[in-house]
Amino acid sequence: MTYIKSLGEVGRDEVALAGGKAVGLGGLIQAGLPVPPGFVLTTDAYREFVSANHLDAAVQDLAALPPDASPQEYEHASVLIQTLFHKGTVPDAIKADLEAAYARLGSGSGSGTPVSVRSSATAEDLASASFAGQQDTYLNISGPEALTQAVFNCWASLWTARAMAYRSREGVRPDQVRLAVVVQQMVDADAAGVMFTANPANGHRDQTVISAAWGLGEAVVGGTVTTDDLVVEAATGTVLSRHTADKHVMTVPAENGTVEQPVAEDRRRAPVLDDDAAAALAAYGKQAAERFGSPQDIEWARAGGGFFLLQSRPITALPEPAADTPDTWPVPYPKGLYFRASIVEQMPEPLSPLFADLIDGSVTRSLSALMNDALGINALREGDVRFPTINGYAYYYYRTSAMWRMTGRTVPALGALFRGKAHMGIAGWRDHSHPRYERVIKDWSRHPPAGLPGGRLLAGVQELLDAGTVYYTAVQSIIPLADMSEISFRAFYDRLVRRAGDPPAQAFLLGFDSEPIRAEKSLYDLAGWARSDPVLASALLERTTAELAECQRTGSAPEGVDNALWQEWRFAFREHLGLYGHAVYNLDFATPVPADDPSAQLETVKFYLRGQGTDPHERQRQLTERRESLTRDAAGRLGPRRRAVFFRLLRWAQEAAPVREDALADVGLAWPLLRSLLLELGRRLVASGVVASADDVFWLRFRELQSAVEFGLAEPGMPAAVTGAPRPVRAAAVEERRMLWRGQAKATAPQMLPQKPWMEKAFGSMMPAGPQHQPGDVIKGAGASSGRVTAAARVLRGPEDFGRMQPGEVLVARMTTPAWTPLFAMASAVVTDVGGPLSHSSIVAREYGIPAVLGTGVATQRLAGGQQVTVDGDAGTVTMERPSTALDR
Repeated sequence: MTYIKSLGEVGRDEVALAGGKAVGLGGLIQAGLPVPPGFVLTTDAYREFVSANHLDAAVQDLAALPPDASPQEYEHASVLIQTLFHKGTVPDAIKADLEAAYARLGSGSGSGTPVSVRSSATAEDLASASFAGQQDTYLNISGPEALTQAVFNCWASLWTARAMAYRSREGVRPDQVRLAVVVQQMVDADAAGVMFTANPANGHRDQTVISAAWGLGEAVVGGTVTTDDLVVEAATGTVLSRHTADKHVMTVPAENGTVEQPVAEDRRRAPVLDDDAAAALAAYGKQAAERFGSPQDIEWARAGGGFFLLQSRPITALPEPAADTPDTWPVPYPKGLYFRASIVEQMPEPLSPLFADLIDGSVTRSLSALMNDALGINALREGDVRFPTINGYAYYYYRTSAMWRMTGRTVPALGALFRGKAHMGIAGWRDHSHPRYERVIKDWSRHPPAGLPGGRLLAGVQELLDAGTVYYTAVQSIIPLADMSEISFRAFYDRLVRRAGDPPAQAFLLGFDSEPIRAEKSLYDLAGWARSDPVLASALLERTTAELAECQRTGSAPEGVDNALWQEWRFAFREHLGLYGHAVYNLDFATPVPADDPSAQLETVKFYLRGQGTDPHERQRQLTERRESLTRDAAGRLGPRRRAVFFRLLRWAQEAAPVREDALADVGLAWPLLRSLLLELGRRLVASGVVASADDVFWLRFRELQSAVEFGLAEPGMPAAVTGAPRPVRAAAVEERRMLWRGQAKATAPQMLPQKPWMEKAFGSMMPAGPQHQPGDVIKGAGASSGRVTAAARVLRGPEDFGRMQPGEVLVARMTTPAWTPLFAMASAVVTDVGGPLSHSSIVAREYGIPAVLGTGVATQRLAGGQQVTVDGDAGTVTMERPSTALDR
């Protein structure tokens, strides 16, 4: 058999034979693009080498490390595998094929032709992960012996600690990867670099980004030399921007390798590529992207005035197109103050356009009604309170004169709060607000969305949102009661009860059930039930969460699972979602709730099914026993009067804290139904040619949706299709708004506006997030749960990132709601941008016994995934131990 294949003959479907790099080069050649001549030594050669030297079983055994293996374990395994490889010999048949192909390279110019030797792995250059740089490359190799040695080194590089750890993180098993080796005629480049056919900074597919340096390109790829950077408009070749660097060193060929040498003085600040050259190179990139059907990451070189493409692979983790990140915060209404607090804490990101339009009036109406009820008629006047967005972020706006009027009526407000008047206080929530919210939902649940006229669907959306807003406004009166009760008990306990060595006051408030804790117990019980059947347990563990979610949605049992058993499991899981699937990750109804996408809940079931985490029933039992024991000990050493006050304050705090969590957990009670109404409207607008997909409805303005309904474009059965348009009529507007949102999402919204020193001084301590300017390696926040942990950080923006969370990592988020609670079971600590010692995050962290530092203001901006951090919940600090690396991401 032959172990050699010409690069031009490598087909798209031959990754298993030639590896990702060779497939990419084959595609470039077949597209007529300039590629240095070469060949690939196929994976058959690697397999034969391993087989002939009896290495396979030993290598697979050594490389089969557990998912939580340490860097030291990977390094140890790599050393042992490398030792085995270096004891092996290359079979004669492989040597003969390699030498013959090498002799032919360069038109028979002799055995001294300089070549580049690059690894081409079967798990390399995939759309999901690039694996770039995980295996070795050797440049300017001359002679058969040096070539054979370079090939041997490439094979061995498949098992470096770095490569094994990376593949493990990407879910590639040791037995799934083999290595081919690409050999190409060396390009004696005077310049080289990297080209991205889409802009990785903003995701724009119509921009090509080029990095260029003098000499060979390997140093550019490795990041060891400074480069010129250009952005080119792909369609026209126009250079949109350029940065010309001071280039001190360059990489040049040396005997069987490369060296660095200084750049000549007259070339250091000279541009490597002029505009015409950049346009020509970008045109090659455009051809390559069209050939592969996706944006490409291309290595290139220039020699003799012409360009050569040395490698092409899909760009991984390319962001969706985004607008520029805003850096100014103009306010829409003068003579007032703007705050991101209270309900806004549940809206950590920019709002979708439809939600922004609807929530402004809804919050304004409900808050004005509550304030006038608590403070007296006409305490608030038209325009005193609003809920606008600035750069997409929600703010409470209070007219300055209204702030003074409300301050003067604080005493009546406190009276209404403690009396439980209307929607206020625990009694008001329990007897009035929650039942009313449930009634509205029940009324609309009687009508299947598919049968409702468009106008009724829109009316339902507005009524359900208003009901949710009124409910949340009522919940805002419970939060200060819970806060006051805990503060009062803690002050009394710390001053008059606590002795040296006693636990903090929070220990007396743990072990109570609340909605998030009950949801956690339910998932734990589902895992326990699944564990009782080995076939079901295996099916849940072996399939991806996406596959399980699809089986859950369709009702089809996973292969090998008895259908009756699966339907029983599915019914139990649906019962869980019926009870807890309304918990919101954030209040914007554009974000799916667990009832829509139960991926996070399924991941938690799998977490418990693997035997990870602790039994929440046992944890709560132990906390309850400890609380009762502490209570007896403390009360036993108090006199009658002090004991009476102690129990009165303790019972107040113990009643209020769980109610607060229950009330917050039900804020989104209407959201599954509300979203179903909106998505039904979206499906009808797709059929009518208004939008491209059902969830585009969230990106319409309210007036646009209202007009579509009024024009009969959202009726059931036979929609009145919009004709004559090449694409849905609102498609361009939706795409533009999504781009704008992505740019806004990169901003850090100020907690208060206008940004004045006096505002920070007057209100800064009341805000849920700390200062947004914190230089240095220590980030400060509020210590909300005791303890000290050093571990890798995991920055999560929302439920779409939950699958990236690994047990033992530090959960870092802008904020958390009750829907985030399942992640606390995996986390070793919690860090947030927004929140304080009395927030949801702090209460749950204490229940789990993990440290928490909240309200940092900057954690999600400053920390990177995989970065080692020390979280000190007592000091309220997060210390960055070392910078993150590519391997960590």
